[in-house]
Amino acid sequence: MEGKRIAVYLCGGIASYKVVSLVRMLIKNKAQVRVAMTTEAQKFIQPLTLATLTKHQVYTDLFAENNQDFVPHIDLADWSQAAIVAPATANIIAKMATGLADDFVSTALLASTCPKYVVPAMNEHMLLNQATQRNLARLQADGIKVLETKRGFLAEGYEGQGRMPEVEEIYAWLVQQLEVKQDLKGKRVVVTAGGTHEEIDPVRYIANRSSGKMGYALASAAAQRGAEVTLISGPSALPQPMEVKFIGIETAAELATAVKRAYPTTDVVIMAAAVADYRVKKVASQKIKKENASWHLELVKNEDILFGLGQTKRNQLLVGFAAETENLLANAQAKLTKKNLDLLVANDVARKDIGFASDSNEVTLLTKNQEPKHLKRASKQVIAGAILDEIVRLM
Repeated sequence: MEGKRIAVYLCGGIASYKVVSLVRMLIKNKAQVRVAMTTEAQKFIQPLTLATLTKHQVYTDLFAENNQDFVPHIDLADWSQAAIVAPATANIIAKMATGLADDFVSTALLASTCPKYVVPAMNEHMLLNQATQRNLARLQADGIKVLETKRGFLAEGYEGQGRMPEVEEIYAWLVQQLEVKQDLKGKRVVVTAGGTHEEIDPVRYIANRSSGKMGYALASAAAQRGAEVTLISGPSALPQPMEVKFIGIETAAELATAVKRAYPTTDVVIMAAAVADYRVKKVASQKIKKENASWHLELVKNEDILFGLGQTKRNQLLVGFAAETENLLANAQAKLTKKNLDLLVANDVARKDIGFASDSNEVTLLTKNQEPKHLKRASKQVIAGAILDEIVRLM
């Protein structure tokens, strides 16, 4: 962080107090920090607090300065090498998504050409509202990085999604984003993500709970570190990362075809997809009617894609995932050996706070010649960075 010029845009929310610690942490690590605050943010935190920490005036009013030498919001936008919006309320997210500029913070953000990082925090119902979800997707499509919220006890007095992550996690995420290594430059990386759908009839299919979040985080992180990334994804509600080549698939057979096509010229394959083990032997051409009291569905085994890659690999580095509900390390170690993997990422999907559809993960990394390495619970973006660190070490 040393010497980096970081603008922190502070918005009005109960999580505002955490940003004081974040600013202190950035300064402690030798970043140059300037702060802008909305009117609502000033009701939670006094500008004097942040001015004292940063040794610089806090920007609050779009028209407060009468200075012929510079325009304050443009001055801040031009000065900053990174812009952090925290806590990012539904209001500022909507403004950023639509280009609205009606106060200092929104105007300076619109004028900023530097990378932007958004840390949302709000009530669960506001977060999950379709409008907010559309706005977040728009920000990500525009290349703005968004840190997932946490589930926990909200200010309203009940459990829900929407808590701002703790300062240590926000800082680790920012370091990962702002101090991006280029240690994968020149490498070709294939990442698979999401679940597969195996058709039963024109209406129904067999699926699993995978959201694709871990695979998408890995693909984006690898691209940031200089890799040429191909993301092969099953059906997912996530926006397609702009910086990768995207291939959409639906079935395990389609996934196998896409991976095999890319495999010979690939340096690293990360099989994060949750692939169906079975498919329907005979897919019905018409919708099956519910006329009988019972229904027997005959299944046949799908190809074990990861096993096949392990048998045919030459110089590729092969990474697999083990989603287990019991005997995590024993099952993962067996999979590492059986499938001839270089690295296996094991996670306990029986836990509701991590794994499928969660924004967080807690995993154990297994390799052939070292003791398992446990990664404590963190956002999937942070976990993705740690997995890539291990991949680079093995290359």
